[in-house]
Amino acid sequence: MPWNEPGDDGSNKPKDPWTGKNKSSGSGAHDAEEIINKINQKLNSLFGGKGKGGDGDNEGGSGMGAPGAKGVILLTIVLFAVWLFSGFYTVDARQEALVLRLGAYNATTGPGLHWHFPAPIEKVEFVDVAQNRSAQDRSTMLTIDENIVDIEVTVQYKVKDAKDYAFNVFLPDDLRDQSRGTLYQVMRSASREVVGRSSMDFILREGREQIALETQTLMQSVLDSYKAGLQVIKVNLTYAEAPEAVKDAFDDANRAREDANRFKNEADTYSKKVVPAARGQAARKLEEANAYRDRVIAQAEGDASRFTQLVAEYRKAPDVTRERLYLETMETVMGGTRKIIVDSNSSNNLLYLPLDSTGSGAANMPSPAQVASPFINSKGQQGSDTANGRSQRNLQPGANRGERQ
Repeated sequence: MPWNEPGDDGSNKPKDPWTGKNKSSGSGAHDAEEIINKINQKLNSLFGGKGKGGDGDNEGGSGMGAPGAKGVILLTIVLFAVWLFSGFYTVDARQEALVLRLGAYNATTGPGLHWHFPAPIEKVEFVDVAQNRSAQDRSTMLTIDENIVDIEVTVQYKVKDAKDYAFNVFLPDDLRDQSRGTLYQVMRSASREVVGRSSMDFILREGREQIALETQTLMQSVLDSYKAGLQVIKVNLTYAEAPEAVKDAFDDANRAREDANRFKNEADTYSKKVVPAARGQAARKLEEANAYRDRVIAQAEGDASRFTQLVAEYRKAPDVTRERLYLETMETVMGGTRKIIVDSNSSNNLLYLPLDSTGSGAANMPSPAQVASPFINSKGQQGSDTANGRSQRNLQPGANRGERQ
């Protein structure tokens, strides 16, 4: 019979050519059982036990001798060493580790390699304290003047105390859903309180920075009172506008407000330009008035002094002084007026002599002999009495006037 054909032991049952055992429909289950038995035999031999077929020194065909005790101790030592080695852990530079002993907080460790009692005695939780986290909220709020404004607030924060962050407050923040975190609720509450104390014009115009600072201060105060272990880094008021339903009306009001501010600035610029000029003119007028006053006073004092001296001279020689004053006055008056010479004894036409002409006309003026020749009468005498027919004269302002006594 070929070597690979099943044999026959007279029981009319096919046998496996490899193992020599009878084949049956449940051969798979018998194979698994055989494998398990072999594993048990190996373990028994490792710990000093005796398998089937051994002597009957131990009941049940198995026992535990000295070699078996050493194996248990060795295995225990190995397992204990592995358990102790599992207590080593490394903390990243951006993290802090919280060591929990039997579920209670024990210590906080910083970056580096550390060791703790392995589970189930101690457990380590890692907290990222260097990450800048953010949360934002956009909603409509009511102002102090009973207007509705659409506000969007963005908050940047980080963990400042890992212990407080992990144990004092339930769910301080939730990076996957910020609306579930305590910080998000504090942000909404603080922003509504600050906006509720401000007017809408202040919020839409110059008050954004101040509102953001007040919101940050209030949020930090509330979080510190909660001992949440969070630090608010920055609060930004990224959007502040009127609701869409009334946005056009508010835009018109804003444009009118901007025009008013522009006109006001132009008026301020004009006033800053005109006022100094007016003040300069006023100062110049004041100086001129002061100079005129001083000049008039000085002239009046000079005239008074001169008159006093003339009185003294007049008392000494009245006729001479009177004649001299008359001549000086006539010289002053006639020097600045136009003169007309009339010969009453002649029937000739009136001759006008522009004796007061100046400039280029002065070179063409006739000589005194030519002027006087038509007015000499037939007897060869010059009409000296023509001086008595004097025209009215106007004295120049400021000229000295002689008084004829």
